Amino acid sequence: MLAVIDGATPAMVARTVAAGRAPTLAALIERGTFISDAVSVFPSVTPVCAASIATGYAQDRHHIPGMNWYHRDERRYVEYGSSFRASLRFGLARQLTDLIYNMNGEHLAAEALTLFEQLDDAELRTAGTTYLMYRGRYPHEPARETLLTRIAARSVVRRPVLGPRELFYADIFASRATGCYGTLGLPGVRDRHAGCVGAYLVNHDLFDFLLLSLPDNDNHSHRNGPEGQIDSLPEADRQLAMLFTAGGGTDRFLADHAVIVVADHAHTLVERSISLVSHFTGHFDIRLPTDLRPPGEAEIALCPNSRAAMIYALEPRILAATIDRARCLDGVEHVIWRDGADAVIAGNGGELRFAPGAGARDPRGRGWDVHGDLGVLDARLDGSVFHSELYPDALGRAWDALGCPTSGDVLLSAAGGCEFTDWGGASHIGGGSHGSLAAGDSLVPLICCGVAGGLERDQWSIKDVTPLVARHFALG
Repeated sequence: MLAVIDGATPAMVARTVAAGRAPTLAALIERGTFISDAVSVFPSVTPVCAASIATGYAQDRHHIPGMNWYHRDERRYVEYGSSFRASLRFGLARQLTDLIYNMNGEHLAAEALTLFEQLDDAELRTAGTTYLMYRGRYPHEPARETLLTRIAARSVVRRPVLGPRELFYADIFASRATGCYGTLGLPGVRDRHAGCVGAYLVNHDLFDFLLLSLPDNDNHSHRNGPEGQIDSLPEADRQLAMLFTAGGGTDRFLADHAVIVVADHAHTLVERSISLVSHFTGHFDIRLPTDLRPPGEAEIALCPNSRAAMIYALEPRILAATIDRARCLDGVEHVIWRDGADAVIAGNGGELRFAPGAGARDPRGRGWDVHGDLGVLDARLDGSVFHSELYPDALGRAWDALGCPTSGDVLLSAAGGCEFTDWGGASHIGGGSHGSLAAGDSLVPLICCGVAGGLERDQWSIKDVTPLVARHFALG
């Protein structure tokens, strides 16, 4: 079983366990391995992270670049759901179609096989609760059991999807009747829906691999701040306990199942917002969500992604001017772009240039040629090893983001306490958010219990989950 607790912060997991409010997680940590500093991808926003967990790749391979991005081929914005207000700005039907169908069916690279596809091909029994990445080998028709699902089926949810053998996606797709309902995946009931479905699957022995998605912690932390996870993590723990109880209790369940628990990203507190549109208006012709002009008439597309952002230079001639303008935006800590064969990270008055090479290596074993100001990333070279505690795996994560064919030309990482306002005008001031290169957004808990094979790496990543599961099942 792979359980993904959306937005869980390592320190809050440790605190909740120490307070006795997460006994199931405590049992997994006691009997397994607790890694408190696995690193996410960049931008550390849920669609990018979910694709990396599900495929084992960063976006240079899986091609999901953000929560909001600009589709160059279709000359339009893609908005997966930054906020309800942002969804309305782009059109709710369009947003739901991108989220439910296009993310898995078209946007996720076909060659980036998901865990479900790999395990389905190995004839293992796969199952999944509501998770952004669900692509598998089995067709599923839209559900029509309830009034809400019948209404959805008449409007947006009209086509089948390919998913794991057992798919339960926000009541919209359900491979069998379980008696569990999630009110179309509304926040606050999603964890309970996952726990109910998971317990049913355990009771009826319906999986060899289950991806149990527990997303409500993220919504709670967005509203109440990272410290609020002391109240939302126990809810996730209760759902895990439901599965353990269905499997005969903790001892029996762990004798029969290997368990991995991971978060996709963490959260840091937001104190003020940054308006990309205000900063670039009057300097560039911006492509707007409701722009009816021919796409070629705009110069840039702006894509806020919580504590990260992307800028697409629709006219290559204005790229340098776009970078210059981005570098003077208050609240931006790092501006990142490609310059020929090199990548450049600018910040703190300096520039750091890097490219794959043999001059240094990072804790994940990747080699780099690095030139310029190490202070941009508060980094140091220990012999030939590149270290940055404040911005973990920054070189690899930035390089992968720039190498994604659907990413923007200029990437922004916000300073501490800052967040980019989305296209609906929403932000999380007073609450938590994520997306940046900073450790507070990017380091996540990884708990492994009963997984076959050793657990040895200098720097763990959410990209390592797929290889862990594949190795457990002795695949290729």
